[in-house]
Amino acid sequence: MVKNKNVNLSTNLSEAIIHGIQEIKGNDIVRLDLRNIHSSVADYFVICHAESSTQIKAIADSVEKEVFKALGQEPYKKEGLQHAEWILLDYFDVVVHIFRTDKRAYYGIEDLWGDAEFEYYKSA
Repeated sequence: MVKNKNVNLSTNLSEAIIHGIQEIKGNDIVRLDLRNIHSSVADYFVICHAESSTQIKAIADSVEKEVFKALGQEPYKKEGLQHAEWILLDYFDVVVHIFRTDKRAYYGIEDLWGDAEFEYYKSA
């Protein structure tokens, strides 16, 4: 029963994250469900990209605001805020990757987790 509670929390968390991304029109939003992958580091990855560092920072701010408003959580760790080419927000069970467009193509995170279930979302 506790496992279902955690799954619901991580699913709700990922949905709040996606909403935050959609508010700022992040591009090509995808949620990777990693729960059935033995070596996964989280339940979900949520990935998107944007054209400018300004928009990338705005997306990260929006995600933090929406998650705090919905669930009262703050990220455990944040990386990449200074250069804003790839910002990572770590919420333990859900990790958010916000890329500049060229960096997303270069790093190919989706290719590394090809066994995950992919769910695609549109910008609001």
